[in-house]
Amino acid sequence: MIRFCFPQMKHQGKPPEGNLTAWKEFVLLGFAEVPQLQWFLFGLFFVIYMIILLGNGTILVITKVEPALQTPMYFFLGNFSFLEICYVSVTLPRMLVNLGTQKRTISLVACATQMFCFLVLAATECFLLSVMAYDRYVAICNPLQYPLVMNHKVCIQLVAASWISGIPFQVGQTFQVFSLPYCASNVINHFFCDISPILKLACGETFTNELMVYVAALLFVSAPFLLILISYIKIISTVLKLPSATSRAKAFSTCSSHLTVVVLFFGSAIITYLRPEATHSAETDKVLSLFYTVVTPMFNPMIYSLRNKDVIMALRKLLGKEST
Repeated sequence: MIRFCFPQMKHQGKPPEGNLTAWKEFVLLGFAEVPQLQWFLFGLFFVIYMIILLGNGTILVITKVEPALQTPMYFFLGNFSFLEICYVSVTLPRMLVNLGTQKRTISLVACATQMFCFLVLAATECFLLSVMAYDRYVAICNPLQYPLVMNHKVCIQLVAASWISGIPFQVGQTFQVFSLPYCASNVINHFFCDISPILKLACGETFTNELMVYVAALLFVSAPFLLILISYIKIISTVLKLPSATSRAKAFSTCSSHLTVVVLFFGSAIITYLRPEATHSAETDKVLSLFYTVVTPMFNPMIYSLRNKDVIMALRKLLGKEST
């Protein structure tokens, strides 16, 4: 999900004034290099999008209507599912339109809007995952204080902070990117308006933009991941001190789904952005970004439903299959 994490620092010399163009639209190249697969890819991504909407939408509904799931953990899970729907909807519908119509142009305003929404939602996901880790930490390490610490008002405040914290910074970053002069080409070799491929089209000095990318990585990726790591170190330390194996297994089971999503989310980011520079190519970057932005959100509702007995019971009840 986060193309802005680890770009390569480059200083570009400004080209002659005659080579600068004030573009009003860009071209998203997408997967144009495989024209014979356009309709296959359209069908594949359409099915994936429907699975994401159905899976996350189902979790969102059952966490709202099922009385047994009216707890902070499932309140956060419902918000996380809603976030996943928003996250993939920023990129997938545009990709489907491009594949279905072969019209790959996108206006400068639409491109800037897509980038801004993607960056904000990516940061929100990092923050929300750290909030969910904190919730598990309080529940396991301070169970007697849990109802007081994680009351409904606090939960709403934590979710609201996750959603809005990245907005001011990403407004500035998006404005800076699209205030740059661009060279003759307006072709973005990617399937959505991401920072890295757009900066490759920029002319002149981009050091400030690249520095802001690193700052964003520290604020919105590294810091939440560090909080998650600290939370789980304390959780594991507490669980290992529990007297019975049954208690330890129950405590770990309440964290397993979230921990699996965290590993999948941040693990895919590490593979995408920290692999050796020699292995980078536009095609490889697109495939890995596809996994990160599309495939991973598809698996998240499956992970929570298959590894969580409460969710399975609520789903059966919703479908009218609960045994009497």
